[in-house]
Amino acid sequence: MFQPFVFMRADEKEYILEQRQDGRGKGSAAKKGAEHFSPQFLGNAKNDGRGAQTDVRDAQTEIRSDGRGSRQETRAAQRGAHAAAGAQARRNAQEEKKRAAKAEKAELPKKEPQDKKRDFSKKGKKSRNPVKIIFLGGVGEIGKNMTAIEYGNDIIVIDAGLTFPDEELPGIDLVIPDISYLVQNKNKVRGVLITHGHEDHVGGIAYLLKEVQAPVYGTKLTLALADNKLREQRINKAHLVCVKPGDKIKLGCFGIEFVNVNHSIAGAVALCIDTPNGRIFHSGDFKIDLTPVAGRQIDLSRIAEIGREGVKLLLCESTNVERPGYTMSETVVGTTLDHLFSENSNRRIIVATFASNVHRLQQIVDLAVKYRRKVALSGRSMLNVVDAASKIGELSIPEGVLIDVEKAKNFFDREIVIVSTGSQGEPMSALTRMAAGEFNKVTIGENDTIIISASPIPGNEKMIYRVINNLYRKGANVVYESLEKIHVSGHACQEELKILHSLLKPEFFIPVHGEYRHLKRHALLAAELGMSENNILLPDIGNCVELSKQGMQFGESVSSGSRLVDGANLEDRENSVVMKDRKHLSEDGIFVITACVSERSGDLLSDPTVVNRGFVMPENADYVGEIRRIVVNCADQTDVRADVNNTELAACIKKSVKNFIYKKTKQNPVVMALITRV
Repeated sequence: MFQPFVFMRADEKEYILEQRQDGRGKGSAAKKGAEHFSPQFLGNAKNDGRGAQTDVRDAQTEIRSDGRGSRQETRAAQRGAHAAAGAQARRNAQEEKKRAAKAEKAELPKKEPQDKKRDFSKKGKKSRNPVKIIFLGGVGEIGKNMTAIEYGNDIIVIDAGLTFPDEELPGIDLVIPDISYLVQNKNKVRGVLITHGHEDHVGGIAYLLKEVQAPVYGTKLTLALADNKLREQRINKAHLVCVKPGDKIKLGCFGIEFVNVNHSIAGAVALCIDTPNGRIFHSGDFKIDLTPVAGRQIDLSRIAEIGREGVKLLLCESTNVERPGYTMSETVVGTTLDHLFSENSNRRIIVATFASNVHRLQQIVDLAVKYRRKVALSGRSMLNVVDAASKIGELSIPEGVLIDVEKAKNFFDREIVIVSTGSQGEPMSALTRMAAGEFNKVTIGENDTIIISASPIPGNEKMIYRVINNLYRKGANVVYESLEKIHVSGHACQEELKILHSLLKPEFFIPVHGEYRHLKRHALLAAELGMSENNILLPDIGNCVELSKQGMQFGESVSSGSRLVDGANLEDRENSVVMKDRKHLSEDGIFVITACVSERSGDLLSDPTVVNRGFVMPENADYVGEIRRIVVNCADQTDVRADVNNTELAACIKKSVKNFIYKKTKQNPVVMALITRV
């Protein structure tokens, strides 16, 4: 506040008018200065102006009542009062400026030093808030596709696939991705996006949802197949959300659009994902089929539009990147099947194909109706897919065409076609058991024509050719891909991949869905189209790629690998003791030694029993007798009565017998010692 003006004696009217004008001036000055300060300071300034006018009026009253003093004394007092008031106003203004500057400093973000440059190249510093693309499966391998995209507190998962065990995994049912990272961050998972219904993309969904609760998004057939798998694992509370091509959803900070593509199964989609750092396009599995058997063509117009809008990163499948040209249309298979049905009109026809290829199943059913044949289904997955596809209208089978496979023997060969699983030579599939003579519902004979409508998945060639050889031995006629155009791939060849790259024009590229040779070849193809090699990364399982607005680089890897499904149990592949034991047994065999000892005396009550399996005994070698003597010696050297748990005696027997067998045969079988106390 301004200090009150105190005047000495003044009696001239002229001087009084001068003071009035001076008071008004101070009020006006306060108003003009207020516009640069806070509302609080504005109120103070207005009060100070009014205070000055009040002081003038008080002075007038005093002058009138006290007519003493001189004009010089009055002016001196005026100057003193003005100086005091001005000093106070300046102090108030300075304090207000300090408060405003402090508040502004607290609200504004800190600026980085101008001389500190940020490098977002592959070897540069990490982005402050990158989008993380985490590869949990499907790179460097065929199958078990799974990719996670993370930003801040949001994660979306693309696909949850599986693969089948090879010869190095005896007794294992399925192989699925290690989802330890997703379990550790399960509160961040906003949804699971399934691109289509093949096993390598949806087969592991039940194992994922057991540990991570999140909604699952997919097209109609995809969710129908996923629902079958969830029911098998008794998961009844899953949240399945049906979408169709063109739909857009929001999951956390991610915006997702589903784009129609062609594949060897209905309902396949690509994913256009908008992230805080740019757009990611995930192709899923696709091909460009301009004459599809059912459904619409791939939505090239929308893909081109997405490319014009701008794509930061392309994740594109690489399965057929080694094949030049274009993938044939599914209609080619229909034409081939038609002439095979016609040529084998008096023979029984058995067609082995992928159960999930609904379009091909529809063509087989249509031909069966055309040639007046009944259709029998063989294989659990075949029955499940046909049931699911029929319920949702993806597969149309006229009434009376389907029969039980057990009743196939009641029809003439020319009246029946059997559709079976086993196109990849899977050990327990229907076709493999037929070829081995172990399938009691169907017996292969000389009047059978077997059509294998599939191509070998890399790694399955030996199993498929073994089945074909066994079928020939039984007198059947076998038709497969190298003899007829009986199968077309559902994956894009080189020219189709080039079209996708050219339409999307991505800034960065990561090849996915293939062995390392496929990924490398796809990277070279992208470089041929003009993309800089610095903008291409080749990932391995467990790699994390960080995408910022300025660039792309590898980040810190996450826990990853494979988990083995063995019945109802899960094993980590790298640390599986069971698999080590099984491999050991398969390579060197096993010895099982049983001994019965007296609890009181500690003596052996009978001769030890020695049983071996998977171990080749040299001729005329009495290893069993030698091993029995070793067991007796171990019992004599051990205080059996004190060894309550039999650990010392069992350890002595195992060590001594192992040393004896290795010394004699240079083999290292598994040795088990079973001690019974009586």
